[in-house]
Amino acid sequence: MSTCEIDRWSTRRQFLHASGGTFATLLGAGLLANLTADEARGANIDQPYPPRRPHFAPRAKQVIFLYMSGGVSHLESFDPKPQLSRDHGKTIVPGEGREFAGRTAYFQKPHWRFRRHGQCGMEVSEIFPHTATCVDDICLIRSMRTDHINHYESALGIHTGSFNVTRPSIGSWVSYGLGTENQNMPSAMVIAPALPYAGAQLWSSDFLPAAHQSTRVIPGPQPIANLEPSLPLELQSLELELLERMNQQHLAGRAGDTTGLSARIGTFQTAFGMQMEAPEIFDLAQESDSTLRMYGVESSSTRGFAWQCLMARRLVERGVRFVELIDSGSSANWDSHRNMQDHVPRARDVDQPIAALLKDLKSRGMLSETLVVWTTEFGRPPYDAAPDGKGRGHQHFAFSTWLAGGGVKPGVIHGATDEYGLSVIEDEVHVHDLHATILYLMGLDHERLTYRYAGRDFRLTDVSGTVVKPILA
Repeated sequence: MSTCEIDRWSTRRQFLHASGGTFATLLGAGLLANLTADEARGANIDQPYPPRRPHFAPRAKQVIFLYMSGGVSHLESFDPKPQLSRDHGKTIVPGEGREFAGRTAYFQKPHWRFRRHGQCGMEVSEIFPHTATCVDDICLIRSMRTDHINHYESALGIHTGSFNVTRPSIGSWVSYGLGTENQNMPSAMVIAPALPYAGAQLWSSDFLPAAHQSTRVIPGPQPIANLEPSLPLELQSLELELLERMNQQHLAGRAGDTTGLSARIGTFQTAFGMQMEAPEIFDLAQESDSTLRMYGVESSSTRGFAWQCLMARRLVERGVRFVELIDSGSSANWDSHRNMQDHVPRARDVDQPIAALLKDLKSRGMLSETLVVWTTEFGRPPYDAAPDGKGRGHQHFAFSTWLAGGGVKPGVIHGATDEYGLSVIEDEVHVHDLHATILYLMGLDHERLTYRYAGRDFRLTDVSGTVVKPILA
């Protein structure tokens, strides 16, 4: 059967009716009757996780979450500190909870200059020249704080709100709260070339239904494994209908927690839809040469952060609610302990594609309804253990994050750190506050978006979190 012929059947049940004689012979008329009887009862087989109403009118329809693994230095990116340059080489004894606590350390000046950009005059490091051209669309938060100094815990925290144990990811919470807009695609997806700190826990659904776990895309010739069907679509369709019927019968005869099986039933349906729709999404043949050049995508390439950013735009265009891009893994990342010059190739990889993503969304009228979040797990301290040190350690008391589009004020700076970038001194934004704000912009109240598990109502923001209203447009 050709693709055009397949497209004639708007639902798999219609296909079953049309093909009943052939497959009744294969599977038996009784089984086929059971399958088609679901239609008469109005069963919702084709839409296992339909769209859900938000708590209130959303300002954004989808989120693109840009995660820079390893800890980008706020002192070398978005938070200039002239005093640090003046005090280069002077000593400091870091306080409790900080790296090198109780020992003598030495202030280290920023390694790159900052310049003002745009009508708003926002200062950005010279290693981000492309992102700097977009500052009039960016809402910069210079007052971020997290709760842990280690990569694993802080990476877990920025994704799940939990720093010690696995909890559902922010993408899973958005999926659970709003459902699936495009039934042929997952509502949450993550593009990750390598496993980051904490691995797949960063996009796990944990105790939420498994269908809300982000689907991982690995840049390369086969971004999603086993996407090409091994059977003709019409035969695979019938098998899925039979499998679902049997699963539903199994589900009906068992009391108690049936969340896992219900989720698996839903994922089979989504997987079938992806086989029809995803190949077109991952095919960049329809993108213009000028668009590919703007992102920096090399001809026929399926790798690199440029490919990830362009793919993010294509995914949200097709109804994927939450798309996360992770630039690197748990090694070869932004963790510049020995030499801050390691930031240069990392910035070069992501700078042009990120700027292209913002400009592309804006030119298509999509930025106003797409919330773009750029973040890392923590920052870097203004000192090093050696007087001639070239690197920076870990800093969780202060770092920078920015947002764009999707209902935030453009061209503004929120919060401030002290003269050395050691601590937040104005308008602190905790990770829980950032999560509460992202959910709010999607029309979700973080205190009402809960899931009962093990006798407790859990939520993304645990027992805290405040929407950062000053940054809302």
